[in-house]
Amino acid sequence: MVGNTCISRSFSSGAMSESLQDSQEIDDLKTRIFRLRLPKRSVTNVLEKWVYEGNQITISELRQISKDLRMSQRHKHALEVSEWMVAHNEFELLDSDYAVRIVLMTKVFGIDAAERYFEGLPPAAKTSETYTALLHCYAAAKLTEKAEDLYEGIKNSKLSLSALTYNEMMTMYMSVGQVEKVPLVVEELKRQKVAPDIFTYNLWISSCAAMLKIDQVKWILDEMRSDPGFAEGWETYINLANLYINIGHLVNAEFNSLVETEKGITQSEWITYDFLIILHAGLGNKGRIDQIWKSLLMTKQKMTSRNYICIISSYIMLGQLKEVGEVVDQWKLSTTADFVVSACRRVWNAFRDIGLTEKAHDFHTLLIQKNCDSSNSLE
Repeated sequence: MVGNTCISRSFSSGAMSESLQDSQEIDDLKTRIFRLRLPKRSVTNVLEKWVYEGNQITISELRQISKDLRMSQRHKHALEVSEWMVAHNEFELLDSDYAVRIVLMTKVFGIDAAERYFEGLPPAAKTSETYTALLHCYAAAKLTEKAEDLYEGIKNSKLSLSALTYNEMMTMYMSVGQVEKVPLVVEELKRQKVAPDIFTYNLWISSCAAMLKIDQVKWILDEMRSDPGFAEGWETYINLANLYINIGHLVNAEFNSLVETEKGITQSEWITYDFLIILHAGLGNKGRIDQIWKSLLMTKQKMTSRNYICIISSYIMLGQLKEVGEVVDQWKLSTTADFVVSACRRVWNAFRDIGLTEKAHDFHTLLIQKNCDSSNSLE
């Protein structure tokens, strides 16, 4: 029923139908909606007109349009699509439709509106997905107390949970600087026998690295290798994480302490950002890495050689030599972190040691082109 559900209105006039058919060849519902540039313009009117003209709308089409609108940060229009789905009983809604609506309500009308909507849902719609959606809203707004209360309620609800619910809490604790609480969430996840995903592992590793519990980080990386859910991209992540720890000389807190900046981003937070870059390298998300690095550069906060090693290693792993060269140039021009040829040598050796000789060679060649290689610095 879900896949085939549609709403249509037929016209008796053959000429009009033929004309509409011609127009559909150069026009579609998504195009019409995306022409609405201003939030105050009505998506509902576009949908009603589309149906009035005799066209069909499937729920799968509406879900995709809503997703595309959200990706474009057009949350009000996405919410209108959601409201239209709810208003037409011909559509059979999924738990994910209610969950998306909660997030959109928060973005358009605020947390209070999302809470009221959630409370008004029928019991059958209060599922792990909708609970997690509301938890996401609290976490994103850094409403720690509300998030913790809801989290306790979810745990007591006997609902079947996925790693996503726990990841939301871990993300919030990382964002508010309560990194010591992240391992406690992991303990609960394991106690409930919920399978962790790569995001779970990254948050766990990031929290331990930020606390300079490096032996724990290495133990977690070993656990990842033996995890039955080991997936494509995990090997890349593990290799980059190990490379980052070893080349960046991260050691346990009892042997070392990080120098904190007076204002802005602390070195512990830098480590968290570095592991976020490593995560997206493992997932192959070059565009996301570009965005994170650009944002970090715009902060004008003090970077260390470790940060440059992280981004360079990630781009090398993805085979993005153009970007590697750009970061090398940025590092050489940096006023806060001296360009260190020996650090590049360690990166080259690390890639060679894990068997990625071609990537090591490409990096060596690039350094020669950039006049960064002294006669025997890499050989």
